[in-house]
Amino acid sequence: MKFYESSFNYDYTFPAVTLAYFLRYPNPYSRHVLSTDVIDRYVDPDTQRLHTLRLHLKKSKVPAGILKFLPGGLAGPNGSSQSYILERSTIDVKEGWMETESKNMEWTGILSVVERQSYRRQRLPDSPAIDGPQPKETTSCRTVVTFVSKLGQGKLLGRKKHDQASSSEDDEAPKQGFFASWSTAGIQRTVELIGVKRTKTALINGKEGMNVVLERLRNGGVVAVLEGMRRDRQEALGGPDGPYKRAWLKGPNGDQDSD
Repeated sequence: MKFYESSFNYDYTFPAVTLAYFLRYPNPYSRHVLSTDVIDRYVDPDTQRLHTLRLHLKKSKVPAGILKFLPGGLAGPNGSSQSYILERSTIDVKEGWMETESKNMEWTGILSVVERQSYRRQRLPDSPAIDGPQPKETTSCRTVVTFVSKLGQGKLLGRKKHDQASSSEDDEAPKQGFFASWSTAGIQRTVELIGVKRTKTALINGKEGMNVVLERLRNGGVVAVLEGMRRDRQEALGGPDGPYKRAWLKGPNGDQDSD
């Protein structure tokens, strides 16, 4: 089992950050997100907290370091795959906090990833303006990600049962079981470390994507966010304004063709 933790602040108010959280897909840093569906949403009448359950469908690529451990045909060409992410969140607007948990629904036997985030309103003391108005409030975000790989564990358990059944006939079975266990643990650690490496990049992209959405909110409100989402979705699907058509329209020097 591996853990990864990071913390950072958004220079935006807590209401803005929580709204951006629910409007963050798609954005220029997350065009791999194919769809988002709200499964359940309600306000607890006693606590007045908003609870939301969502399901995200994402396309991804299985890293080469993991792909070599998988049976042929389990992933698509060049390791392409899709997976569902289940996301739970709870917001207390009055107290100024939000807790989220996201976990993968597929590939859990290979690598289970659980990401927990804590958002907190941060009140800033009044200070004299030096370069214009100073923010009165920011929002902190703490992320903790847990990685657990069970790759090869089922085969190992079956081998152990076989070894135990034949141990009276062969004194070498316990040794074989030990080396099999060591080998499986090494593979699992390798897979978990690959997950940590990919998560570091994903969290950086996630923060940048959130900042894009927050800037859209600041400059044009929800309308600007929705328009940005439409453009990003077109980019992801290669629509009328997608990257393939833009490349085709450009001349050999990168300029727009006049035809």
